[in-house]
Amino acid sequence: MNTQDYNEINIGIDTGQAVLDIYVRPSGEFQSFENNPEGIRAAIRFIRIFKPDRVLIEATGRLEMDFFCAAHKGGLPVCVCNPVQVRKFAQAIGRMAKTDKLDAQDIAYYGETIKPDPSDLKPEKLRLLSDLLTVRSQCLEMSTMQKNR
Repeated sequence: MNTQDYNEINIGIDTGQAVLDIYVRPSGEFQSFENNPEGIRAAIRFIRIFKPDRVLIEATGRLEMDFFCAAHKGGLPVCVCNPVQVRKFAQAIGRMAKTDKLDAQDIAYYGETIKPDPSDLKPEKLRLLSDLLTVRSQCLEMSTMQKNR
């Protein structure tokens, strides 16, 4: 490992409906913010202090989108990660426990190890179309479940 890698700052964010749990690697700082516009602004101010190389957040059913859009507009290098890959990474390093703080740590460690590129923010119309397709898919799935009953 070269010294440049060692000095990288990766920030992992575990997203919940109400809370963003943020872990800074390698300093080990942990902070929680509400997952609402005010909390997101406070989280971005907190993150900027560290001048991170990567800010990693899991794709969690669109709960991450408000933060992702705000952080992207704020110039932060945000990576939206596949939660299955992050979980398999955590299991591969021997982490079986699962809490919000541990998930945020695992996401940051995943970023340090895998080094994913920042995600692109799609144009707003494309995001809205994608949201509609997601809702349509969910409705079709629920309809099929009801028919099967």
